[in-house]
Amino acid sequence: MDSSTPSREWFLSFQVYLISFFGVAFLGRVALIFFGVFQDRTLHLRYTDIDYHVFTDAARFITEGRSPYLRATYRYTPLLGWLLTPNIYLSELFGKFLFITCDLITALLIYRLLLLKGLGWRQACYYCAFWLLNPLPMSVSSRGNADSIVTSLVLAALYLMETRLITCAAVLYGLAVHMKLYPVTYILPIALHLLPPRSHDEILRRSQDPLQARVYQFFQRLCHPPVPLFVAVSGLTFFVLSFGFYYAYGWEFLEHTYLYHLTRRDIRHNFSPYFYMLYLTAESKWSSALGIAAFLPQFVLLCAVSFAYYRDLIFCCFLHTAIFVTFNKVCTSQYFLWYISLLPLVMPHVKMHWKRALVLLMLWFIGQALWLAPAYVLEFEGQNTFLFIWLAGLFFLLINCSILIQIISHYREGPPFTERIKYD
Repeated sequence: MDSSTPSREWFLSFQVYLISFFGVAFLGRVALIFFGVFQDRTLHLRYTDIDYHVFTDAARFITEGRSPYLRATYRYTPLLGWLLTPNIYLSELFGKFLFITCDLITALLIYRLLLLKGLGWRQACYYCAFWLLNPLPMSVSSRGNADSIVTSLVLAALYLMETRLITCAAVLYGLAVHMKLYPVTYILPIALHLLPPRSHDEILRRSQDPLQARVYQFFQRLCHPPVPLFVAVSGLTFFVLSFGFYYAYGWEFLEHTYLYHLTRRDIRHNFSPYFYMLYLTAESKWSSALGIAAFLPQFVLLCAVSFAYYRDLIFCCFLHTAIFVTFNKVCTSQYFLWYISLLPLVMPHVKMHWKRALVLLMLWFIGQALWLAPAYVLEFEGQNTFLFIWLAGLFFLLINCSILIQIISHYREGPPFTERIKYD
C-alpha cells in the first residue's frame, strides 16, 4: 500500500472541512442579505443600515462625475464611494456582497495568524469560529456596514508583519488608516516592535547620566532600517491617497474624511461615557475644548499599553483597539467589531477558567441590555431618559474595564500549546 495514501486522505479531509466551514458561514451571510431585502420591502423596521444608502448615493454622484460629498452625512473617504460604483451599474446588493467577502477574508487571516502562533488547524478553526459564526459580524456586514473592509486590511497588515514582509504590511496599514482613522494608534507599538534588542554596551555603563544615555540609545534604535521603512512607506501610501482625493475634491475631502472625526461632538445617545457631558455643553463656548480634552485618557492609556506590551504586537493592537473604543467620544455597537476581530488571536493565550469567561461574557451583554432599555424608551416613546442612558453607559464602561483587566491578568505570552499536533 502506498505510504502517501493516509497523508493524501488527511489533506483531502482537511480541505473539505475548511471549505465546508467557510461555505456555511458564507451561505449564512448570503441568506441574511436576501432576508434583509424581504424585510426592507415588507416591514416598517428596515434591515439595511442607513449608512448603506448614504454609500450608494455617494457612489451615484461619483458615476455622474460629481462629488460624493454632495450626499449629506457622507463622512468617509471617496475611495469607498468608488468601490461601490457597481451598486449603480450592476446591483444595489453589490456592496453587501463586497462587505461579507471582506468578512470572510478577515476570518481567513485570523485562521492563518493562529496557525503562525502554533495552533493546529482544528484549534485554529474553533477560535476562528468566534468571528466567522458570530451573529454580530454576520449581521453588521450583511446590513451594509463597511467596517469589514478595515478589519481585513488591519489583519492583513498584521499577518504581513508576522511574516516579516514589512513593506507590504506598511502599504496595507497606510490604506487602512486612510479608510478609517482608528488604526493610526498602532503606529507606536509597531515602531517599538520593530526596534532591535536593547544593547547594554560600555558607553551606557560608563555614562554619568544614565537617563540621557538611554534616551540617546532609544533614538539610535529608532534609526534601525525597518522602523523608518515602515513609517515612510505607510506615510507615503496615506499621503498619496489623501493628496489624490484632495486634488479631486478639495477642502471638503479633508473636512469630511478626517477633520470631522477629530472634532466630532456627537450629542446623540451612544455608549460613550462622554455623550451626556457633550450633550449638556453643546451650546457652551467650552464645548470644543471639552471634546478635545476627551482624547486625553485615551492618549495616556494607549501610550502606557504600547510600552508595556509592544513585544506581542497582536495583543498590543487588541488592547489599543479596545481602549480606543471604550474611551472614545462616540461609541456604537458596530465599533465593537474593531476589537472583536482581534479577540480570536488573543483567546488561546488567555488562561482563564471557562466559568469566569462566561460570567464576563454575560456581564458584557447585560451592560448593553441595561443601556438599550432606556435608549429604546427615548427613541420610540419620546421620553427623556438621557440621564439613565448615561448611567448605563458608565456601568458599561466599568464592565469593559473589568474585562480588559481580567484579560491582561490572565494573558500568557509564548506558544499557546507546548506540543504541536502531529498532522500540523
